[in-house]
Amino acid sequence: MARADDAGVFALGDGRALIQTVDIFTPVVDGAYDWGRIAAANALSDVYAMGGTPVTALSYLAWPRDELPFDLASEVLRGGFDVMAGAGCTVVGGHSIDGPEPTFGFAVTGLAQTSGVLSTRGAVVGDDLVLTKPLGIGIVTTAIKRGFCPPQIAVAAIDQMVMLNDVAGWAAVAHGAHAATDVTGFGLLGHLRELCEASGVGASIDASSVPVIDGVRQLLAAGAWAGGSQRNLASILDVVETVLDESDLRILADAQTSGGLLIALDPETTSNFISDMSAAVRIGEIVDGGGLIVQ
Repeated sequence: MARADDAGVFALGDGRALIQTVDIFTPVVDGAYDWGRIAAANALSDVYAMGGTPVTALSYLAWPRDELPFDLASEVLRGGFDVMAGAGCTVVGGHSIDGPEPTFGFAVTGLAQTSGVLSTRGAVVGDDLVLTKPLGIGIVTTAIKRGFCPPQIAVAAIDQMVMLNDVAGWAAVAHGAHAATDVTGFGLLGHLRELCEASGVGASIDASSVPVIDGVRQLLAAGAWAGGSQRNLASILDVVETVLDESDLRILADAQTSGGLLIALDPETTSNFISDMSAAVRIGEIVDGGGLIVQ
């Protein structure tokens, strides 16, 4: 698979492929149960992004046993296991250690038909670019950590993070997607750059069409802008052609946790895909050459 793909793929030789991935991170929200759910959805996303179905998972938990009660750890695990069960993915084991800060996640194994595996390669000039979840999760979680996120915005972001990408991934396969990736730590522009470089193409994005969680622009204006997202923006400026101001680019570079799928589709199939995915939005297209045009 391409260097920037979401997971490792191993052909089993019988028309099926094994998809394997691992994701762990420190808390992004205040609630232990919600953090566990988000961690599970985030780990599953890489399998869905490649057109697969998760089958088994192994959990990983680092816990500062002398600083935080084990009741909280149990809530983290309960949240993660509940999401895995809802996804039909069996947690077959795991590992826990005493660590300096709480860290949680999963290694997930999935299956797919070899002919249906999606990757960051394969996008062609003229493809539509479709995004299946709104942006702004990193800005919201930064505001949560800094203590000034309104509860309703936090709830909206949590709802987005725990939403599985299962239907989006399977619909992408069914509609013959040429390429796909999930939008996570590198932000929309960072993951789009990876997709374009793997496919040998460029992209044009209509920033006004990119969906954003309600209230995110106000949080950004109030200073909810994390270091990781700052690095994302700095890393892609050399390939971006734009007349937009930095605040709009900041949202496009915002680091996401359990974000949506970014999918390259033949324009003839886009409307059918979007009708299957009510939250999906066409945000741009694949163009000739390299680089990213943001207008």
